[in-house]
Amino acid sequence: MTSPFLTTRDAVCPPGLLKRAQEEPSPRVAIARAGSALPMQAAKEAFEANIMQPIFIGERDQIEAEAEKLNWDISAFPLHETEGEQEAGQTAANLCGAGEADVLMKGQLHSDTFMRAAVSREAGLRTGARFVHIFHLTHPDSEQPLLISDAAVNVTPDEKTRQSALECVRDLLHTLGNAQPKIALLSATESVIDAVPSSVEADALSKWAAENLAGADVFGPLALDLILSPDAVATKGLSDNPVAGKADAIVVPDIVSGNALFKSLVYVGGACAAGLVMGAKVPILLTSRADPAAARMASVALASIVANA
Repeated sequence: MTSPFLTTRDAVCPPGLLKRAQEEPSPRVAIARAGSALPMQAAKEAFEANIMQPIFIGERDQIEAEAEKLNWDISAFPLHETEGEQEAGQTAANLCGAGEADVLMKGQLHSDTFMRAAVSREAGLRTGARFVHIFHLTHPDSEQPLLISDAAVNVTPDEKTRQSALECVRDLLHTLGNAQPKIALLSATESVIDAVPSSVEADALSKWAAENLAGADVFGPLALDLILSPDAVATKGLSDNPVAGKADAIVVPDIVSGNALFKSLVYVGGACAAGLVMGAKVPILLTSRADPAAARMASVALASIVANA
């Protein structure tokens, strides 16, 4: 039986996000192992929307066969023939590191293989910053984004990684036009309790941000109700808090809470989740087979905006 909590609404790519991406030069997107249905469909739709210039990497026969199924003439686009996941991932990453592509996109290969290529010294994508994944979520009835980090890459981020997550979230929101974003640090409580390690860590991170992170209001710990609900904020007497009930972004303590939170917003709330890995020389698209078309389009649009920033 289908759960009654699941939404029946389809995700919607935010029109404003897509429009802004279309106003920028289309980035060159290196698609690692492109020869399967989902990455080829995403590439075709993004190219036709004028937000991508694809560079195909992978087995030529598979790429051409998928393009033929879509009645898409790809003869004008670069195609780098490789064999297997590892070679495709490394070739795509190397193209980005060499300045021959502006965005790195995962195709039909395992995420660990793809990210291993991205972080390799051979690729030349490291900048000294930690790689951090960010979800940009929007509701079908609103284009106001809520950002979540890190729900896909860092499993148990240490203090430095969470500091990097704060910086990446702030920078992305600045790029999107939010000059003073409000960033919440998720826990199960708004009080600092030794028995709840995430509350202690959030308090320390909030104090670090106050001294080191300009251009954003950061506060934690906060439970989810106090991050999202002005009513809960008023009831608990936190109306003077600069972030509570008004958050533009949430930095989570671990991948489990982040993954559960973003999937709840998608599967229960009908959110469109555009995902991006930041901290590298180029934006990285870590797409999933479960992503609907709207999320794939939104992800490319977001990467296009960041690549042109």
